[in-house]
Amino acid sequence: MITVATWNVLHRVHAENWYEDVVTRWPDERARIAAITARVAERTERIVALQEVSGDQLADLRVALPDRTLHAMRYPRVPTPRRVPSSLLDGSEYLVVLTTGPSKQLVAESFANDSGKGALVVDAGEVVVIATHVTGNRRRVEQLSRLAELVTDVSDRAVVMLGDFNTEHASILTGLGNDFEAAGYAAGALPTRPPTSTARARYIDHIVTHGATVATASVDDVGGVSDHNLVHAAVIPGHAHRDQAKRPPADGS
Repeated sequence: MITVATWNVLHRVHAENWYEDVVTRWPDERARIAAITARVAERTERIVALQEVSGDQLADLRVALPDRTLHAMRYPRVPTPRRVPSSLLDGSEYLVVLTTGPSKQLVAESFANDSGKGALVVDAGEVVVIATHVTGNRRRVEQLSRLAELVTDVSDRAVVMLGDFNTEHASILTGLGNDFEAAGYAAGALPTRPPTSTARARYIDHIVTHGATVATASVDDVGGVSDHNLVHAAVIPGHAHRDQAKRPPADGS
């Protein structure tokens, strides 16, 4: 059994551009970065994937987590402040994978149709991890197809896909194909994207497997430090419990 987690930590520039409530709750970005790092440091999962990591956040994680292997992919596109000047020293944006124990980066690429979204593929021993952030519009179809191709490249291995897919459960599986499984959520689970003054509650952060089983994911409240909650689950390489893993998620998506 392998424990995994995924969390979109919210890049500060995106938060300010899109009027996210986090900006009001956390006016000091340095304090928010420290709070995010502290929450990540507390996690006991063997593998943690993070999305929307700023360069400042990445530097803080590197200093605070010297005992974990950290892989980072920098997107070609740097978020552009549209409302207020950014307080970040390094406004670059990254996908990040943290592992307990040794791991090896295999692929790091932005999507062809969106240079600010992409995939980071890491060999973590018993499983191959694909951290991803998928665009929330029709470009998603091509991106999901590319993710399926990346899995094909390591088809002899169990694969765990972790990320913000910007869509509900059913459309992910439609885009990836029948050989994939996605964790459902326990009854009454918190939304992975909580409601805000500008957005409704959604379940858009997922744990998807190929050649492995994941039945139910849990969602942890992050206390408003990001616009997404953290999702975690236990993954079992192989299909010993395939029927259980195929149950529909609690949110009905």
